[in-house]
Amino acid sequence: MIPVCHLADLPAGESVRLDTAPPIAVFNADGELYAIDDTCTHQDASLADGWLEGCLVECPLHAASFDLRTGAPVCLPARRPVRTHSVTVEDGMVYVHLTAEEGTAA
Repeated sequence: MIPVCHLADLPAGESVRLDTAPPIAVFNADGELYAIDDTCTHQDASLADGWLEGCLVECPLHAASFDLRTGAPVCLPARRPVRTHSVTVEDGMVYVHLTAEEGTAA
């Protein structure tokens, strides 16, 4: 579990970037929390710096959008998904649970 921030410090429509390896972006999409790998799969850009609309985040470089629920790209130029991670809140603190890389044990 990686501590992110207090839930009160992540209002709806906002995101926070974790400088982990790889970087993780955590979003509050209308009260639902989502975490994805922060780097766009089309080109190295921080998705935490993108535009959030509902459960979609748009990359600030070339407008590729990703579904926060699945990590799937929903439009070009991105073709590969970003990895998603589970998020929990305990005692008002937001935590991310990293998903193992493909081909490695969790």
